[in-house]
Amino acid sequence: MTRRNRILLAIGVVALVAVTAWALRPRAIDVETAPATRGTFEQTVSDDGKTRVRERYVVSAPLAGRLERITLRAGDAVDKGQVLALLTPTAPAFLDARTSRELQGRIGAVQALLARARAETLKYAAQRDQAQADLERQARLAKEGFVSETAREQASLALRTAERTLDAARYAEDAARHELAQARAALALYQSGEAGAKWEVTSPVKGAVLKVVQESEGAVALGAPLVELADPKGLEAVVDVLSQEAVGIRPGMPARIELGQGVAPLAARVRLIEPAAFTKISALGVEEQRVNVVLDFVEPLDKLQTIGDAFRVEAHVVVFRQENALKAPVGAIFRDGDGWAVFTVEDKRARKRALKVPRRNGVEALIDEGLRPGERVVVYPSDALKDGARVSVRR
Repeated sequence: MTRRNRILLAIGVVALVAVTAWALRPRAIDVETAPATRGTFEQTVSDDGKTRVRERYVVSAPLAGRLERITLRAGDAVDKGQVLALLTPTAPAFLDARTSRELQGRIGAVQALLARARAETLKYAAQRDQAQADLERQARLAKEGFVSETAREQASLALRTAERTLDAARYAEDAARHELAQARAALALYQSGEAGAKWEVTSPVKGAVLKVVQESEGAVALGAPLVELADPKGLEAVVDVLSQEAVGIRPGMPARIELGQGVAPLAARVRLIEPAAFTKISALGVEEQRVNVVLDFVEPLDKLQTIGDAFRVEAHVVVFRQENALKAPVGAIFRDGDGWAVFTVEDKRARKRALKVPRRNGVEALIDEGLRPGERVVVYPSDALKDGARVSVRR
């Protein structure tokens, strides 16, 4: 073999080796990336719930008799003292001594209810006065820079909550006073012996009809429910959450309530976490311990005409919020030993980076260490992706 042939053979072998190496090299892995950004990070506890009226009044029959047909319908507005139904007693007092004793017992029960309502009103009035004094004190301290604006807002929320609770207590006292007057008048009617005299059942409060329990004409017993009344705009939301999530919720925390498509989320505040949990079977058949969280709407609901009692809502209670936080998609982070890690893209290569992730929500992760704003991270990395692997970013 001549020297020229040997040179050509060597060149061919080198070229073959180069082509083979190029063909057998690992292919670039297609990946999708997203940038790490700065913004507001929120961690929420979210679940379904429903609305309910704060104060529901069930107007019952003050005496046994024959009820005339009730013409009211659900949604009708009623004024305080308006006639809701007409009753005709079944027998005068001297022929029905048992009913007379029942009415006397009812008067005693309502008197106790009224005394309790008065005590509740005094208690909540004292709490309102204390909340007013706290707000004035916090306002002065905030003006002088000794407390944060958040503390003043909390004091303002406490005052609004105390005022609403006091209003509810006053309504309850008015209803008890009205029921006592009805019971006394019913007893007087029986004792007068006026058979056949019609009795007017009136409304204890101003509001709207939620439900007509006894619509048709017929005989009713003493204490039978007739009509349910409430203020349709005096609503709150009740959301049942897992008990292990409820331990992180505190009264005063902000929340968002979603009513459905076409309606902007409504701002709300946590008023109460009920002290007792209950067992609920999930859709998967698993027993869960859940707790009711009561939310107050921050703004009046007068402009909303399509919301009422027992409407389904989706609530998001904000348990943590940080402004100007460094965030990354939660689908980009993964477990690496006892910590968290992420793949970044540098010079078309994947680089594994250890992270410090104190909090996550369903969409984003809060990053304390390991990333810089603007760095692109691999979203939903596959098992084939390793540190140093060649990647091709999808466009």
